[in-house]
Amino acid sequence: MASARGLTAVGVPPFPSWILYIRIAIVVLSLVLLGVAAWAVSMFAGGGSAAYGYTGASGMMIFVTIWSLVVYGGSLGFQFGAPHLFYRIIGLILYSLAVIFWLVGWAYAASEAAVALDWSGGYYGAVHDYGSAMAVCAGLGAVAWVLSIIDLVFFILACVREATTPKLSQAELGQVQPTASVAPATANELPPQPAYSQQPYATP
Repeated sequence: MASARGLTAVGVPPFPSWILYIRIAIVVLSLVLLGVAAWAVSMFAGGGSAAYGYTGASGMMIFVTIWSLVVYGGSLGFQFGAPHLFYRIIGLILYSLAVIFWLVGWAYAASEAAVALDWSGGYYGAVHDYGSAMAVCAGLGAVAWVLSIIDLVFFILACVREATTPKLSQAELGQVQPTASVAPATANELPPQPAYSQQPYATP
């Protein structure tokens, strides 16, 4: 099928220009959330409890942000540095996994934030700070999840549309160089015609 050929082709598909800003926003959010999640882990680094950082929501969020930085940062690098090495099927797999990871990450962070804030009972302390950090990760992670969905959808649409759009000729694309107009030749510019002498008819 034409759509399958578009998704398995090599090269950056023709994205809308604003998709670039979507990917930059995902990278920026990933950097911010990486710092917040790392701070949450550091608060309970000595406890060794899975619920308080090592393999909890903060650890999951660190994994998701690093994954997004590699996927979307690398995608931007290929887009501008080596578009001929961009394998779309690999991009499709990585973008799809990013959507799944963001969903798991922000949902896990929201669940753990609710538990920590409820357990702290409104009293400020390490548990309350951890719950607040997880709430930030949940909110910004949900935004990054929505942006990753938008990026994935338009990536697929760009690949499919490129494969199903008929190839246009150079004239239809407006790439034909204009030719100089030729003015009609005037009577004075026409080459002289050979003169034929008329022989008299013989009379009987």
